[in-house]
Amino acid sequence: MTHTGKSATLRLGVFIFISLAVLTAIEFALAQFLNVWQLLAFLALIKAGLVGYYYMHIYRLFQTDMEVDRESYAYKLVTNRLGLWLFLVSDAFIFGGLLIARINLLGLTRPELNQYLGLTVTSVLLLSSFFMNRAETAMAQGNRKQFILGVSTTLALGILFLIGVIGVEWRLAPFGPGDGVAGAVFYSMTGFHAFHVLTGVIFLSIVLRNGLRGRYSVEKHWAVEACTVYWHFIDVVWIFFYPSLYLMGTLLH
Repeated sequence: MTHTGKSATLRLGVFIFISLAVLTAIEFALAQFLNVWQLLAFLALIKAGLVGYYYMHIYRLFQTDMEVDRESYAYKLVTNRLGLWLFLVSDAFIFGGLLIARINLLGLTRPELNQYLGLTVTSVLLLSSFFMNRAETAMAQGNRKQFILGVSTTLALGILFLIGVIGVEWRLAPFGPGDGVAGAVFYSMTGFHAFHVLTGVIFLSIVLRNGLRGRYSVEKHWAVEACTVYWHFIDVVWIFFYPSLYLMGTLLH
């Protein structure tokens, strides 16, 4: 990869992050002044599309493998990618079910939650995706130092997100898991998502340990790519959960 190619890849990652940050700020402002759920849904779809295409590299599924040797790394990489995406699609049905349940049970109302805390934890998760993209790009370019820094930062931000949701938001919420529909919906959605963040943190820890031991190279780093795609998937889920819990609809009293 040429220096120009490396710079372009890094600039693209920054551009996508800035776009996500701006769209999130617009979401927050719309919820405060207009509160039109159609606009919030449209912005969420744009954000998910940006993450899915540029950060999760969904286009790589359509890259054909010219190797006929089924034992080759190139062949296994193609099949591994397909297997990972099949898992993510199946997992997405569960998250989709939770989102549909929220819409059916709460309609155009929402729980009374701390808006600024929701924006803060969302920003933390988006920032973690940015650093994970940098980490993957660094490994693909052979920059081990930046790879370690990126994964470490992502890991720290993931833990911070868990603290913000479970340690702070769950304590500040004006209801418990058994306090009506709002409580059931909120704790089910955030709890299931937090479980996935926790598994992502464990995955990141393993990748970081193996990276420190020098087990990845420019040519062979599938585990890094898999961890990156999974982490961005968690981000995509929250892109829809955040507006549905914190921004969409009028307050439920």
